[in-house]
Amino acid sequence: MTRLQVSAPKPLFTGILRVGKSIHVPSNTQDTLASLRKWKLVQDNSGPFRVYRDAKGGVYSSVTHILKQTSDLTGLEQWITRTDKFYGAGAAIKERDMAAKRGNLAHNQAEYLLKTAQRLARNTANKRNAIKWDDNGLARIPAPITQWALKKVHENLPQVGWSAAGYARGLSDWIVSNVTEIFASEFSIHHPAGFAGTCDALVSLKGHPGITICDWKTSTSNKMPYMNAGHSYVHQLGAYSLGLQHLTGLRPSGGTVVLARRCGEPDVYGIDQDGLVHAEDAYLERVKQYQESQSQQGISP
Repeated sequence: MTRLQVSAPKPLFTGILRVGKSIHVPSNTQDTLASLRKWKLVQDNSGPFRVYRDAKGGVYSSVTHILKQTSDLTGLEQWITRTDKFYGAGAAIKERDMAAKRGNLAHNQAEYLLKTAQRLARNTANKRNAIKWDDNGLARIPAPITQWALKKVHENLPQVGWSAAGYARGLSDWIVSNVTEIFASEFSIHHPAGFAGTCDALVSLKGHPGITICDWKTSTSNKMPYMNAGHSYVHQLGAYSLGLQHLTGLRPSGGTVVLARRCGEPDVYGIDQDGLVHAEDAYLERVKQYQESQSQQGISP
């Protein structure tokens, strides 16, 4: 079974097979994952919106930009109108910028926790000769070592500003309680369909021994009643899964969105591999919709 074909300015996307022998997993997968910590694309801000370019002339739009441009923004526009009416002109923009800052601070702390714990766990496992290599070319470190490392790093996490403290604490606590292996964090992806982005984490979770794509979010409100297969957050997981497969050959066994709240435990929405396949297809549909819209408007990257 082949995927939906999506046209892209450069390069042209001709489709990939879903599963099975069609996906080649390189023997140095761990090294390939590590290399994704550095962007291989060049950021270009010269046009109406940011794009990324590769050395061969390929053009890639941001994963989140595509999602925004293919979303119904009616609710957002109504919120902006209400907020500005109640608090004064420009209040919505200030609140949006503050929310972005909180999110960045929580993300940065989670990234520090995962990267530092991964390094500590790897060094400890090396000393104990405890690292095993699986068929995907991934270095598998025993869960007890990873969980010990996470707890050790968690004890001395750098503090974040008070406005983000609750979100960061909830997110880091969730990571320590649920992550059993760390394969990558804050790694870049891109895909021939014409999109690129940064994925928050690739890990194993308690009760889910396969590899799971994770995306961290922060929210002042409860979004769980609206989380379903059609939500943009879920489609974002699909985009990262496609990019990961393209660059490494790894097929994740599932995806998880962790929505950190101001206080208390985060809200968590997870999907299995079938759900991730649906999310991939849904994202490709949105890429197609986005590219057709750009073409109709005469906009070229």
